[in-house]
Amino acid sequence: MECFLDIVLILLLTGTLFQAVRLERAIGMLKRDREALQSVVDGLNASMQAAEQGIGSLHTATDGAGRLLTRHIETAKAKQDDLTFLIERADALADRLEGLIRSDRSAPPVPIGQEPEVQRQFTARSSHPRSQAEQDLMRALNLAR
Repeated sequence: MECFLDIVLILLLTGTLFQAVRLERAIGMLKRDREALQSVVDGLNASMQAAEQGIGSLHTATDGAGRLLTRHIETAKAKQDDLTFLIERADALADRLEGLIRSDRSAPPVPIGQEPEVQRQFTARSSHPRSQAEQDLMRALNLAR
């Protein structure tokens, strides 16, 4: 009977040894997986830090661009106001010039040398080279007569 108990004990120890080997392999795989998981987590942490730095840089750049854009908008609004004022003045002057041209058409022609003072001053300046705008204005005035 003692021999029978030894055989049973040997069988149980063999089974235990077999389970211990399987358990050791499973623990080894868990360690390898844990190391791989740790390297993935470390890489993810490094990526998150780089992303946070990038977001900080992007935030700084957008703030600077926003301030610059605001200044450009303010400058554009000021120029728009100036241009609106100039257009209003130009419209008023154009209306006035149109009225003068209409009244001049109904008046008898003025002999040469007896032109109004403004026209003589303009004609006296004509010895200087004229810009394209002055030439166009002269043509328009001559056509209006």
